[in-house]
Amino acid sequence: MNIALVLLTHNPDEPAGVERGVASLADGLRELGHRAVIVAAGPATPDDGPDLVRLSTVTLPPTVLFDDLNVMPADPEPVRQEVLRLMEDHRIDVACWTDAGVGLGYLGAAPAGVRTALMVYFLRVDEPMARSLAHAPDAVISISDFLTDEAARAGLDSSRWHSLPNALLCPGVPPDEEERERLRQTGPVRVLARADPSKGVADLLRAYPEGFDRPVQVVLAEAVFELWPGMQEDMITECRQLAAGLPDVEILPAIPWTEAQPFLAGASVVLVPSTSPETFCNVAAEALSVGTPVVGYDFGHLPVLTGKAGRMVELNVVSGFGHLPALTGSTLKAIDLDDAPARLWRATAELLADPGAYREASRQAPHQVAGHTPVAVAREFLRMVVGD
Repeated sequence: MNIALVLLTHNPDEPAGVERGVASLADGLRELGHRAVIVAAGPATPDDGPDLVRLSTVTLPPTVLFDDLNVMPADPEPVRQEVLRLMEDHRIDVACWTDAGVGLGYLGAAPAGVRTALMVYFLRVDEPMARSLAHAPDAVISISDFLTDEAARAGLDSSRWHSLPNALLCPGVPPDEEERERLRQTGPVRVLARADPSKGVADLLRAYPEGFDRPVQVVLAEAVFELWPGMQEDMITECRQLAAGLPDVEILPAIPWTEAQPFLAGASVVLVPSTSPETFCNVAAEALSVGTPVVGYDFGHLPVLTGKAGRMVELNVVSGFGHLPALTGSTLKAIDLDDAPARLWRATAELLADPGAYREASRQAPHQVAGHTPVAVAREFLRMVVGD
């Protein structure tokens, strides 16, 4: 079969979970013998491969805001017609809209007879989401049961939605037990995050405990999208300023997708300090795949993904959440940080100080994501959209 995965913001090595999830799904479909093309906005880049198709009717600026008119123009007909022609030219059998907006779900532009899917990576209760669902795709696929449940609480009928996790882009290669023990004793604590305030990195650095005896290394990356102009640059500047006043804390530049797992494998613990609930969490999955325990907050999909392969810190949940107020439902709540970041540091120190508990968490970690292979996820995707 020929499958089109539509994501306007897709670029090779884009530091974002949706882009990585789409890339791994495409890999799995190809391993199963199908052709998978990713449809993205222009302009083309030198790193584009043969299966990345760029639209001429949508050209995005270097950084896109979520309400960018290039994504949802007042007259979307030229975009719709180009997508239809592209799908006919490539003889597409399955069209997958990876979002209501940047995945063009609101257009629902598929030729007659083409099976369709809408993927939901974060909660939307806005007009584009309503339009996307009104097109009655053959399958609506959420990234986790947590997100499916949140959609129901926000007033969407998610009773027939499917849940499908992201696949790992690469197989995990955990260090041997001797190296893992060395990492427990002296290895760095590492963080890998997109430069978004909701990732909680600045809050974590502000709570850095006096006398913490490990190097701390934080990779911050700028994605092609942000919530307001300058958001990512401001966050990176703030984190660098905070790190400059702390002993043995580094802010590192972005790394390619293929370097993420080796980077996380070299950590004693991976911290996921997100202050908005993770609907999946690629970083945690990649850390677990290489046997590195994860410490984070006990909400969203993260505790389900991590299981006993780390430590989760409870939070005080209060009303009024919404780092994407135009997109998310009111059922998602804010957290009262209070001393929560400090408790993340304490949980990390306690885990590192307990050889038995650390060894158990590290051994359990790969099992948490053993089924998240590209082939397994792609096969399940096809079952949901096409049937057995």
